[in-house]
Amino acid sequence: MAAKLKTAVLGATGYSGLELARLLGRHPRTDAPLLLRRNAERETDGPAAGLPHISGNGNHSANDNLPVQPFSWSALGQHRVELLFLATPHSVSRDLVTEAMTRGMLTRGLRVVDLSGAWRLKQEQHRAVYGFKDANAQTAAELTERAVYGLPELNADQITSAALVANPGCYATSIILALAPLLSAGIVDCEHGIISDSKSGVSGAGKEPTARTHFVSVADNFSAYSVFGHRHTGEILEQLALSSSQLIFTPHLLPIPRGILSTIYVSLKREMTADEIQACFHDFYKGKRWVRVFPAPSLPEIQFSVHTNYCDLGFCLARDGRRLVLVSCLDNLLKGAAGQAVQNMNLMYGWDEAEGLQ
Repeated sequence: MAAKLKTAVLGATGYSGLELARLLGRHPRTDAPLLLRRNAERETDGPAAGLPHISGNGNHSANDNLPVQPFSWSALGQHRVELLFLATPHSVSRDLVTEAMTRGMLTRGLRVVDLSGAWRLKQEQHRAVYGFKDANAQTAAELTERAVYGLPELNADQITSAALVANPGCYATSIILALAPLLSAGIVDCEHGIISDSKSGVSGAGKEPTARTHFVSVADNFSAYSVFGHRHTGEILEQLALSSSQLIFTPHLLPIPRGILSTIYVSLKREMTADEIQACFHDFYKGKRWVRVFPAPSLPEIQFSVHTNYCDLGFCLARDGRRLVLVSCLDNLLKGAAGQAVQNMNLMYGWDEAEGLQ
């Protein structure tokens, strides 16, 4: 039997890190993941809260808790880690991958899937929103060029050989997958403008409590935030080759634990039929395991995709054949984060994209 892949998750106690650890713990081709925390974090060594049933694929009993250990490069070496997942803040990921490069670890076989926004953006004007202050600017620039945007449905060929995969943002995934078929076909009137009205569950804000995510702020409420300033905007523009004047993206906070629904409004260059739009989506996503295209006029709902790695897509075409409304739904912690990270891992090692995700 082939040896199982040795993986590590840094940031395993956050929402996305927890989901990732669970997925890796049951993946048939990975060993028990090494769960790591930053030294600055206050948690003591011991079992990861929320991880009561990670079996480690034979290395641990079904009731064992895997310990969370302080991160160090030597720990990765001692455990012979081949793939490192970073579920860390953007600036932390930026510094760690740069350090791994200067240590020569990326050239010696270590591969990285980063769930933060540290390496998603090529263009400086979009990357500026993160305020990175690179101590080693030259190495960071080299890594920025080498990093592959990890959206499997668009970049599978590049992901397979990548040493550094930048896992996409959750909002960005929902919007890019909805628009890519139409933009690729050249049928969207981009100058008329595209509007994406997107809503996310509270887990999208991360595990650290804030005034905005307290129960009394979220329950029985619905609010817009980061209008004209959300960090995922640059990803959408870059991946879809849009200018900032062609897209309005407004995120909203839903009073639910998880899930994203994006309603996207576009105008078409010519009058089209629903059958033509349906064929455009089906042709583009033929053979793509984790995108489900609903038959018009049926539309996705959050409840259909939550707790899965699916991105569900649907549309309604106006009677004039020129105005189109798209609806895209996914689970922000799975297809929007941890599930997509595992999908990327599967591609990187030549496995079926559905391994460990069914």
